[in-house]
This record gives sequence, C-alpha cells and structure tokens, in this order.
Amino acid sequence: MKFAFAKTPKFVQRLFRKRIWAFLNSKNTVYLTFDDGPIPEVTPWVLEQLKKHQAKATFFCIGDNVLKHPEVLEKIISDGHTIGNHTQHHLNGWKTPFEVYLSDIEKCNKAIQSKSELTTNNKLFRPPYGKMTSKQANHLLKKGVKIIMWDILSMDYDKSISEKKCLDNVIRNIKPGSIIIFHDSLKAEKNLRYALPQVLDYIKRQGYNCEGISV
Repeated sequence: MKFAFAKTPKFVQRLFRKRIWAFLNSKNTVYLTFDDGPIPEVTPWVLEQLKKHQAKATFFCIGDNVLKHPEVLEKIISDGHTIGNHTQHHLNGWKTPFEVYLSDIEKCNKAIQSKSELTTNNKLFRPPYGKMTSKQANHLLKKGVKIIMWDILSMDYDKSISEKKCLDNVIRNIKPGSIIIFHDSLKAEKNLRYALPQVLDYIKRQGYNCEGISV
C-alpha cells in the first residue's frame, strides 16, 4: 500500500463519503485494523499483543492466505476479533477489470467460509492499496457491503521510514472514532513489532476502548 498521508485529508473523505473513514460518533473507542494476513510468522504475535492489552481488532484477510493458513484464521475468530475481506489475491482495483475484481472478492468470501464457521458473506471490505473504481465501489455498496477505509495510516509497510516515525504516525493523529491501519505481513513486521505494543499502551493510558468493527 502506498499513500501520501498518515492522516487521511478531509477532502478525500468528503469526496468518497459513502466509504467509512472513521466512526465520528464513537465515544472513547478506536478501531485497530490489520491488512494482508493471516500468516503464521506475524499474526499470532499480533493476537498475543491484543490479548495482553484486552483489545479487539478487525483483520482484513487475503483469501489466498486464508487457504494456506486456516489455523491462523480460526485463532483470530476464536479470540473474538472481526474478519473482513481484502480480496483473494490482493488486487489493485484501478488495474483490474470490473468482473475480475468482483470475482476475486467473492473467492475471498468463499475461502473464509470454507476455512471457518462463518456461514454468511462478509459485509466488511477493504480495497487493497485503498484503490477501487467508483463502479466497483457502487456495486458493492448496493449489495450492502461496508467499504472500510481509514483515517490513520501507520505506514508500517514502508521500509523507508523509521520505527519511531511509524509509531508517531499513529500517536499524533489518534482520536476517538479513528480507524487505524497496520499490516500483519512480513513486509511490515519490523515497524509493526516496534509500534503496536506502544500504540496499545497509549490507547490504554488514554482510557480508550479498542474494538472490532461491526456495522
């Protein structure tokens, strides 16, 4: 994922107002989200950190990873976290034909259902790279899918930034209702392992609740 801002500008949020960027009416609640897993090298560590801090989160899973590591998906669910769809193959919607993109989303739904006790199509979706066309988005919205974006991007995946910068991206911008992106991926692991425990400590000190997304 590449995005220029740690905090999503208001004009972007207004431009795509049908997508969910934050929960502005949330009282003392923030929403940690993790993209690109599940993988055994990183996701179980994330779950340990969340349990240690009594925090819940939302995991936007790649279907291909779900098929490879179903035991990790089951651990996410059994720990009480929320699952979202992140396509089967981490597709960039701007570069993918309409029908191919929708098919890939459906494949991810089926992968999650086949490897878990979840029996209904997932209604939480996050586009990889934050990129999808208006036609793709409108089709999903008409089907009742909630497109979950973010107002805070940790940039943990960006190897050109320091661990401290990754932490500061979150700490300086977090507020009640914020949706924060981390990645349970090998690419993000170094920055994630530094920043996540400190973000969870900060959330606790502020008296915020940390919950999974349920809409």
